[in-house]
Amino acid sequence: MGSLRFSSKKDEPALFWKQVRAALIFSLDRKSEKKRVVRKEESDNLMSDDKYAMNLDLYEKLVVTNPNVKRRGKTMPYTSLNGHMFSFLDKEGKLGLRLPKEEREAFLAEFKTELSVQYGAVMKEYVVVPDDLLKKTDELKKYFDISYEYVSSLKPKPTKKK
Repeated sequence: MGSLRFSSKKDEPALFWKQVRAALIFSLDRKSEKKRVVRKEESDNLMSDDKYAMNLDLYEKLVVTNPNVKRRGKTMPYTSLNGHMFSFLDKEGKLGLRLPKEEREAFLAEFKTELSVQYGAVMKEYVVVPDDLLKKTDELKKYFDISYEYVSSLKPKPTKKK
């Protein structure tokens, strides 16, 4: 677009207000785009809340399969034995399971998953359980029991004196 020339000084204020109006319209368009983004994020949160609730139910079904295990944690559900955590459900609804080295490597290869990452740190002994496997409680029970046996073989952590 070329430069505009004015025939007289009287036209300058009219052009100024035209530019202000165009800038306001552009600004309003950008605000409405932001609102759409917020609405999309809100819907994503609702979907993730539903997914979390569903995965929490599946996790509780899994924990019940082993009578020696009790689910702990209100905000972040987990299981532990002798001070060692061996499974947890993170805030995104992903199940982390602690496995010994051989089973961990086999699990990673078989289910094409990865090690759990929490707060930017890789949890070396924990694998992320795929959602498809989490839905198959009978199949996952095998790995949950392996995890329980692995942790029971570890030296108990000392209790904290209060």
